[in-house]
Amino acid sequence: MDATPPEPRLFANRWPEGIGPDGQPIHRERCTCFDQYRVHPRARVGFHGEQQDTSSAGWLRLLGLIEEAVADGREEFNPLVELSPQERRDVITLPASIGRLTAVKHLRLYGSNLVRIPPEIGAMTSLEEFSPYTSHRLHWFPYEITRCSKLVRSTVSTRSLFGNFKLRPPFPRLRMTTGDSQSGGHLAALDPKRWGTTAISACSVCDGPVEGSELHQRWISLVVATDVLPLLVNACSAACLAALPPGAAKHAPQPHIGGWDVAQPPADWA
Repeated sequence: MDATPPEPRLFANRWPEGIGPDGQPIHRERCTCFDQYRVHPRARVGFHGEQQDTSSAGWLRLLGLIEEAVADGREEFNPLVELSPQERRDVITLPASIGRLTAVKHLRLYGSNLVRIPPEIGAMTSLEEFSPYTSHRLHWFPYEITRCSKLVRSTVSTRSLFGNFKLRPPFPRLRMTTGDSQSGGHLAALDPKRWGTTAISACSVCDGPVEGSELHQRWISLVVATDVLPLLVNACSAACLAALPPGAAKHAPQPHIGGWDVAQPPADWA
């Protein structure tokens, strides 16, 4: 008697939010900040300069989804599955109100169009898992994410990150302080292409106020959950800079201002 052939094994798609209703991958904006497949040590890099359109349908829908999640205390927040493809493209950052998601343990942002994450992510005190996988325009994270003390798992597209070990793209060069009046002394209406953000309200290290003339920006690469992430520090003083830990192994050992002259270990692309 012929044996009955085994039925094929079916595997669940871990990232269903990347597939549209027609079964095809959802279109995303391309990023040309640096080559994410080949080593170019002197690549020209910079911050994304896009400003969030706070009147767009995607942004308004996201605000509503956050309110729903706060109200029901859900432990997983996966907002992109609730947005249409165009609404997803509308969203290039997250609202400061994500800091109210204190019950969320898993934040899923697979295949997003994000170019920056706000420092308020540090207030997500229950966060255990962070999944911005295939968000290829997201090259760095705020230092405040280190305040998520329960964060132990992450899924990040490493080759999209500044200073990643596979390609070692450079970091955008930062200004040492804003004492040269480049910001006009005001930190509430900044050009994100120059400063990485549109506003700075508190020190990344001590959470105290930051005066425009005393802002100190630095890069540091640290182990966050299961990845080494490039983190942008907005410090209020030299003392807060001195309180920063050493950089992760096989990355720049000290906080730095970026640029081509920052010594990085050789790329380990395989």
